[in-house]
Amino acid sequence: MKLTDIFNKGKLTLSFEVFPPKNDTIFDSVKLATEKIAALSPAFVSVTYGAGGGTSKYTLEIAQNIQKQYGVPTLAHLTCISSNKQTVREKIKEIKDSGIENIMALRGDIPKEGISNPLDYTHAYELVEEIRREWGNEFCIGAACYPETHPESRNSSEDIAYLKEKVDAGVDFLTTQMFFDNPMFYSFMYRIREKGIVVPVIPGIMPITSVNQIQRVKALSGSYMPKKFIQLVDKFSSNPNAMKQAGIAYAIAQIIDLYANGIKNIHVYTMNNPEVAEKIISSLSDIINTEN
Repeated sequence: MKLTDIFNKGKLTLSFEVFPPKNDTIFDSVKLATEKIAALSPAFVSVTYGAGGGTSKYTLEIAQNIQKQYGVPTLAHLTCISSNKQTVREKIKEIKDSGIENIMALRGDIPKEGISNPLDYTHAYELVEEIRREWGNEFCIGAACYPETHPESRNSSEDIAYLKEKVDAGVDFLTTQMFFDNPMFYSFMYRIREKGIVVPVIPGIMPITSVNQIQRVKALSGSYMPKKFIQLVDKFSSNPNAMKQAGIAYAIAQIIDLYANGIKNIHVYTMNNPEVAEKIISSLSDIINTEN
């Protein structure tokens, strides 16, 4: 099923993101965790794609298993910055042959060691164009957006202009980077709608369940953390169980506020933690079912 078919129903949804294992040694344990998350019957599950495509075979294995065994639509991530056109075309065909109809088209992070070969792709919009040109409408294509502005953009106006270029290339929907301040997201939505970006935008919510996770988030994304979230961390960070409970509660409160303000579809970055996914979806079951 294409994700646009889900979004077009206008119902409240909750979806989850999982990531594949880095090697065969932990494949079984990661697969089990993703299966437990899929068993919760989210609207869909997205499966990430390691830097440079290092986990690409696992991405498809995990995504295909979820879709076949649990009947949950999947979204396969695909990055292009470290790949040539032939490799990308082969990966797209593999996705198609796996029965997956949804691709998250991403540039990907530039490797720390740099790239020695000439680049076939430098921006995500080029990957979007490639998929549309070669495959027409056979795939539903998603792309990323940044409510707090992409770190490589000079300002929000430039960032939104690049985002518009990406959407115009053939993107069906956008998913945001994690954020912890809903008003910032609402402001972002107003600004992109004003610029003519009208595709569905799926907020990405990251439940923060440990102090170590906070440090990783700061290092990777630099996401703004509002005072009320910082107070939560200051109060509960010394007690791991309390921190986990408070972090999940904060994410749930974000989601409820988003639903109350007219946002229909929300994506949760689970970090492959079935317990976190279960607590969130069970806490929202009556809310989701109210409109569905």
